[in-house]
Amino acid sequence: MYSHDVLIVGSGLAGLRAALELVGNLDVGVLTKVYPSRSHSGAAQGGVAAALANADGDSIDAHVYDTVKGADYIGDQDAIEILCGDAPRTIIELEHFGCAFSRTDKNKIAQRAFGGHSFNRACYSADRTGHALLHALFEQSMKHAGNLQVYAEWYVMKLIIEDGICRGVVAMDIKSGKLEVFHAKTVLFATGGYGRAFEITSNAYANTGDGIVAAYRAGVPLQDMEFVQYHPTGLYGHGILLSEAARGEGGYLINSKGERFMEKYAPNKMELAPRDIVSRSEQTEINEGRGAGPNKDYVFLDLRHLGKEKLMERLPQIYQLAKDFLGVDAITDPVPIQPTAHYSMGGIPADNDCQVEIDENGNHVKGFFAAGECSCVSVHGANRLGTNSLLEALVFGRRAGKKMLEVTQGADWAPVDEKRELKAVEDEIATLLNTNAKESLGDIRKELQSTMTYKVGVYRSGEEMAQAQGILKNLQAKFSNVRIDDRRKNFNTNLIEALELSHMLEYSELILDGAIARKESRGAHAMIEYPDRDDENWMKHTLAFRTKDGGFELKYKPVRVTKYQPEERKY
Repeated sequence: MYSHDVLIVGSGLAGLRAALELVGNLDVGVLTKVYPSRSHSGAAQGGVAAALANADGDSIDAHVYDTVKGADYIGDQDAIEILCGDAPRTIIELEHFGCAFSRTDKNKIAQRAFGGHSFNRACYSADRTGHALLHALFEQSMKHAGNLQVYAEWYVMKLIIEDGICRGVVAMDIKSGKLEVFHAKTVLFATGGYGRAFEITSNAYANTGDGIVAAYRAGVPLQDMEFVQYHPTGLYGHGILLSEAARGEGGYLINSKGERFMEKYAPNKMELAPRDIVSRSEQTEINEGRGAGPNKDYVFLDLRHLGKEKLMERLPQIYQLAKDFLGVDAITDPVPIQPTAHYSMGGIPADNDCQVEIDENGNHVKGFFAAGECSCVSVHGANRLGTNSLLEALVFGRRAGKKMLEVTQGADWAPVDEKRELKAVEDEIATLLNTNAKESLGDIRKELQSTMTYKVGVYRSGEEMAQAQGILKNLQAKFSNVRIDDRRKNFNTNLIEALELSHMLEYSELILDGAIARKESRGAHAMIEYPDRDDENWMKHTLAFRTKDGGFELKYKPVRVTKYQPEERKY
């Protein structure tokens, strides 16, 4: 049994920022599915938001209002106030940590426009902002290598919660296949999002919802799972992200006729409306026959008017991605794009100090914390504004670390029945390996991803989601007979893919059924039969509880409102 005062699962921005609050005071372990510098935080491109007052008239209050409105009024406003209020300090801190932000001619941190924001407040490092932030934090963590043990390429199999107390995890060393119990006084999940349940997604292959499902299976509800954000500019056919920074720098969206169609949908903000609105606008153009290509199933991101010099200075990665994956030169030709599943607004419910909540009344799991995309503090509500995700990971990663320091210093070790915990995981693995099953893992995964993209996507209908329910039940039945060809222990990626697929099948059902139950349109959840927002009946958070028979039950809790009452959302 491995033992640390604090165990952090995940090594992206939230996990590493929390670790920096703890090293030197406690014995800290960081357990991560990938090497820290390969965490998905590094894929973020466009920027991180803060009202630095570089733009005349900008303020923290303006950032709060933009975020509340962007969230379609279902974000918890006290949490949003913390997010935006802490933003300027966070940016200055990261600069002091060594993050190389792009600069203005006056040597200030450069800030660009982003969708849904009233001012230029996206601090950026060209179009590789997540990479710059992640490496700055990783460098800082390496300063404390003597007090910080990193377990790279370990896969969490089970969260141990007993009598309302979090006691640690069971994890697999991917290299050897060996299972180990990690015992800790406090545990932080910073395991990222779950976009791989969709066929067209900007998410890395590692984003399979392992953390949220481990929490869910341990008795923790999941919150607001129906809200999955589609980013408007995914590279056609691949889903690879072309940053919103492209539109922040002045890029246009055009249809097959060459029309800048956003003037019909958001005349004041145009291409810089929030992501849910832009994605629906693109999908409407496609659905109404104004898409491009042989199947009329994409539109264009047009950067030609920006010129080669600006494009290569501000958006070099976007240029390279279009060139490498589609063979399109963005200097001379518009780039084919389509909406891509991008961000998970839902996740593990947590309070403003990232303490995980076990029920709709706000009671906590003792010693269990969640931060970053796997959590649902709810600062993003029904739709996240661009550049607020990196900010959330940094702000609430820091807050989690501070609260964990306080909690851990006063905590005792809770006993763990190591043999029982290991046996539970061994039995799960044996069920997968020791059978003569015939179903193809790849075929099940492909059908799941296609179903989620095309039946639970930008627009949703009751009829298509009912069809998706039937498909999902069939896929879950097939998975019980899935074939694992590789029986080795070391680097058994076949086994890990099967475990990941079991997670995807489980949380996809919660996305689907939460969406069917929510009979309104709000943010990223656009119901064809219920096109309007219904504040009287649906201004509330969804909580999905796992039942003893393996099913689930939906409950609800109110949104926390401080000063901004719901109003019509226009851009």
